[in-house]
Amino acid sequence: MKTGLSVGQAQSVVLAEARPLGPEVVATRDALGRVLAEPVDASRTLPPADNSAMDGFAVRADDVRDAAPERPVELPIAFEVAAGAQSQRPLGPGEAARIFTGAPLPDGADAVVRQEDADWNQERVRILLAAPPRANVRDAGEDVRAGDRVLDAGVPIRAAEIGMLAALGRTVLAVHQRPRVAILSSGDELVEPDASVHGGRIVSSNSYSLAAQCREVGADPVYLGIARDTREDIERRLRAGRLSDVLVSSAGVSVGDRDHMREVLEKLGCTLAFWGVQMKPGYPVAFGRFAEQGPLVFALPGNPVSAMVTFEQFVRPALRKLAGHRTLFRPTLRARLTHALTKSAGRLHFVRVALERRDGEVLASSTGSQSSGVLLSMNRAHGLLVFPADATEIAAGATASVQVLDPEFFMSDASGLE
Repeated sequence: MKTGLSVGQAQSVVLAEARPLGPEVVATRDALGRVLAEPVDASRTLPPADNSAMDGFAVRADDVRDAAPERPVELPIAFEVAAGAQSQRPLGPGEAARIFTGAPLPDGADAVVRQEDADWNQERVRILLAAPPRANVRDAGEDVRAGDRVLDAGVPIRAAEIGMLAALGRTVLAVHQRPRVAILSSGDELVEPDASVHGGRIVSSNSYSLAAQCREVGADPVYLGIARDTREDIERRLRAGRLSDVLVSSAGVSVGDRDHMREVLEKLGCTLAFWGVQMKPGYPVAFGRFAEQGPLVFALPGNPVSAMVTFEQFVRPALRKLAGHRTLFRPTLRARLTHALTKSAGRLHFVRVALERRDGEVLASSTGSQSSGVLLSMNRAHGLLVFPADATEIAAGATASVQVLDPEFFMSDASGLE
């Protein structure tokens, strides 16, 4: 087992063990946010035929090439074509057909005049503007043609993909399974949120925040409860968690007399790849797995911020890879510090910061106390500023890299359009 890895080294170890889960078939309407486990080829041409992009009149472009407001071209309306219908005959020379958006273009027609550019009654239409060939016409196969590769395996499914799949007639498809994550908290002092906190009891908030982080990434959390600080209780609950894809525990992973997590994991057959990462908060984090096909195991620290930060750095990217995603990490940006930061050399620090846009740049400010037990500092944080391991100071006005945790930061209360 390795100890004292850098964050990057530890992430590499984790991701080398995380492999995308197998496929399952789901209804297309329920596939939002999932990742395709199969390529999708078009089984039909879209649109299937040339069709009108406007309500108006199908014409032969040659017949109206000289049309202008001062010299309109008058044509008889030979027939009408509605969306979803077919013309009963070709359009002859010197004729027009009333046509509606999405209706197939009749044979013989090669342009559509918008109804705004015409005057008409039931029998005749006066064309006020010329329409060049293919004007206001959607060509067959303009979107896709039968046999085209439309979506590759590994593509995350958004609203646009669901619309395309529906248009192609795909009502079911294969996607990667959602990771199933067993979550265990441990500690004699812990109680559920609705229990009494008298006598030094502490609410087990980690199980709630970790489950929420799992749901945010698209995984399904399963709560194993609170294990007491005995080897027997920890073992009993860990055994139940071995049926999951990932097992996440918090607390009991350090080196205290009552920290039994590592010992019990190894007893149950978990091979630990590393313990301890050169980071703050969150040094006492361990990672391993149960045999080749067993769950990945993350033993996280017990302090609330340490648990959340180590989840972000190690568990979250692993869950995204298991779910089939190719992009695994949070977006990062460069931000200018509003005040200086200092620390001792040796460990990489993740500093909780609030972000602000001002005069075309992003400013970062500490959210206050960086104690690993101050959960409020995470509530106020838009991101985690990366304070490199060897650095001892980042001066006020200098720029640093920030992992953005809050997607709302990229949103705006204005469209930016005139």
